[in-house]
Amino acid sequence: MSTTADKVWAVGRPTIGTAVTLAGRLKVYGKERVPMTGGLVIACNHFHWVDPPALGAACPRTIYYMAKVEAHRVPGLGALIRAFGTFPVRRGESDRDAVRTMRGIVRDGYALGLFAEGTRQTSGVPGDLQPGAAMVALQEHVPVIPVAIHGTQTWKPGNFHPISLAWGEPVRFEGLPRGGKGYKEASTVLQTKILGLFDFLVEMHALGRPEAVPPA
Repeated sequence: MSTTADKVWAVGRPTIGTAVTLAGRLKVYGKERVPMTGGLVIACNHFHWVDPPALGAACPRTIYYMAKVEAHRVPGLGALIRAFGTFPVRRGESDRDAVRTMRGIVRDGYALGLFAEGTRQTSGVPGDLQPGAAMVALQEHVPVIPVAIHGTQTWKPGNFHPISLAWGEPVRFEGLPRGGKGYKEASTVLQTKILGLFDFLVEMHALGRPEAVPPA
């Protein structure tokens, strides 16, 4: 991948990242669990447009995000997200170019960021996962790190509602078949872990967000 994205992230963290951290009073649990080298899939739940910058601020690595092609067509926004290494996907259809890009990112030793439900959830809780994260992990033999975000359901610019994020332990799916059955089984495991992390965050918010280590 381009080193340009690393340079943009180096500028974005102390600017956009700091702004999101302050505006959302961002608290991060388990950041030390993120492997600093090697191909990796990051699978996170999704509620709000602030989730990508919040996850980016909470991650010590450059994240190569996937975003719907419509976002890339928005004047200004498209150029900005592409500068951070974000690549497009055509939702609702088979997009082989996006799949090749996803696999290439982790194969080359970088971190791929996926909001694994495929779209923002309006129910206030994580939804069902799409098979993309599991597919890339199984095809390229790389770990997936499950992540949960909580608080962005009610966050708006200026209301300073707290946002929290929890990193799980990296998961490998050795032994599962590379096909629909394996993707489904791996996605079920990931969904269970994301829900567990989300429940942990709900509890931490109820307790006033004390220091703690997130569950496995």
